[in-house]
Amino acid sequence: MAFRLKLVPDVTHFDFFKHQRVTFGASVVAVIAAILLWAIMGLNFGIDFQGGTTIRSEGQQEVDIGAYRTAIAPVTQGDVLITEVFDPTFGADRNVAMIRLQAQDGQESVTPETIAAVEAALQTVDPTITFPSVESVGPKVSGELIWTAIMAVVAATGAILVYIWLRFEWQFAVGAVAALVHDVVVTIGIFALLQIRFDLSIIAALLTILGYSINDTVVVFDRLRENLVKFKTMPLREVMNLSVNETLSRTVMTSGTTLIALIALLVLGGDVIRGFVFAITFGIVIGTYSSVFVAKNIVLWLGVKRDWSKPTDGGGTQFATSEK
Repeated sequence: MAFRLKLVPDVTHFDFFKHQRVTFGASVVAVIAAILLWAIMGLNFGIDFQGGTTIRSEGQQEVDIGAYRTAIAPVTQGDVLITEVFDPTFGADRNVAMIRLQAQDGQESVTPETIAAVEAALQTVDPTITFPSVESVGPKVSGELIWTAIMAVVAATGAILVYIWLRFEWQFAVGAVAALVHDVVVTIGIFALLQIRFDLSIIAALLTILGYSINDTVVVFDRLRENLVKFKTMPLREVMNLSVNETLSRTVMTSGTTLIALIALLVLGGDVIRGFVFAITFGIVIGTYSSVFVAKNIVLWLGVKRDWSKPTDGGGTQFATSEK
């Protein structure tokens, strides 16, 4: 006898617009809060965007940030940031730290002599310390990377706007892009709040979130368009509720299975990809939410046409008036 796991019943009748003012208002508040956090706390830029040198150290003794900083101070200038890296896959004799050294004015990166001096200084604290990874990015390159990253996100969002506009109607495009902006801004706000390192891998995660979120939104929009033609007299709000309920099982299964893999990577993947995986994990959750409670609310507010390409007696194309 075969058993099939059902996370969502075949037929549901949830009213996703019952508290639409509360859900949409919460989204607006979240976006404003994210912007304020971004402006006040700033982002913890990685070496890709800040310029300088990042050193990954490993040793057998426990990391003592205070002792590390005291030992490094005489041989370096500028800002020094030291953070201990925690990972459940590390053994008791593997203690890892990330040391960020600011590049000096007029220099593209920290000199090899300075790196050697830092290693020698840290070995006075822990003789077993080694530097398995050293990454350097110059200030000019980091500035160019920031603008390139911004342009990549803006270009992707603009292309999605045009696609949705051509595929559906402008109301759908506005709702979809508003949901995407919501997802990106709130995700960046979380990074500002938690001060998680923000580097090029996070930009890749944001672009992934855009693609995943719009895919979920398009599935519901496509079902909505079909139902608008099928149920010509049903109020728009009820048609939208029906469309979301009909695609709910697909949404839960897709998001759920993706999250299972991401959570496994988040726990066991190590510190190198943890920021990237966290961004995608949070983005999928917030993206699924925004597809229903942001994009659909905006489309409901703007109103949509009830028929597409309904021929008239004269052979032309007739569109019904927009309904809200």
